[in-house]
Amino acid sequence: MKLFLDTNVMLDFLGERDPYYISAAKIATLADKRKLKIVVSALSYTTTSYFLTKYDGLEKMKIKLRKFKVISEICELDALIIEKGLNSDFSDFEDSLQYYSALRTECDIIITRNEKDFKKSQIPVMTPDEFLKSIKN
Repeated sequence: MKLFLDTNVMLDFLGERDPYYISAAKIATLADKRKLKIVVSALSYTTTSYFLTKYDGLEKMKIKLRKFKVISEICELDALIIEKGLNSDFSDFEDSLQYYSALRTECDIIITRNEKDFKKSQIPVMTPDEFLKSIKN
């Protein structure tokens, strides 16, 4: 199974943000154990680095991102994804880039805490909690 993690989930995990950290960490642990694959956009790295540097400092941010890179696949952000995002019906440009990145990497599910931002998705969209409950059943 291949999951696309939206930036907010990546931030929840690496920033250890309560109350969302535990669910995001469980997904990361499954990826670390190779029970699933996680994909993130290159865009998520820039956004996450900004916030982590602000709260953790530059060196700690780099350590966290290096470790995360080991358990995740990175979808490159290129001209085609940007073009699709600009021509999409998404009300949020960043979400359109995430969506087209998930499509490009053939992800099975988009994991986000903002499901409403992906109303037109052809890929199932779940919160981390919903996903974890779905695999228990």
